[in-house]
Amino acid sequence: MHIGDILQAKSSQDVVTIEPGAGVRELLAALAEHNIGALIVSADGASLDGIVSERDVVRHLHSDGTVINNTVAAIMTSVVETCSSGDDLDQVMQTMTERRFRHIPVVDDGALVGIISIGDVVKHKIGQLTFERDQLDQYVHQT
Repeated sequence: MHIGDILQAKSSQDVVTIEPGAGVRELLAALAEHNIGALIVSADGASLDGIVSERDVVRHLHSDGTVINNTVAAIMTSVVETCSSGDDLDQVMQTMTERRFRHIPVVDDGALVGIISIGDVVKHKIGQLTFERDQLDQYVHQT
C-alpha cells in the first residue's frame, strides 16, 4: 500500500496553506474553519516553506505567552519531513511513530500534492483490517 492510495481515498485532496507572514489569529481561524490540526506554510500556495500545527501554537504559548501576536513564520517548523505518493505506507507510519509526527506533507517531483495525517493513516488501516476480517468471515462461513 502506498501513500497515493490514501490521498485518493481522502474526501478532499485540497491542501490548505497559509502564508508565512499571516498572524497566529488567522492560523487559528483557518485550523478551526477546516477542522484540521496543521497547515502547510507557503508563500505562493504551491511551494513548501514549512508546516505549522496546533502543537506549535501550544508550545509557543507555554514558552512566552505572546504567541497570538506572532506571525506564522515565527512559530512554524521550517525543516519539514516529507514523503512522496509512491512511498510505502508502513514505512511512513513508522516514521510518523518514531518521530512523533501527526502530519507529513506529500511532495512529488518538488510539487506539493497533499498532506497525510495520522488520522488518515489510522482510517485507512482500519478499513484494510475490516476488509480482511470480512473476507475471512466469508471464507469460514462458506465451508
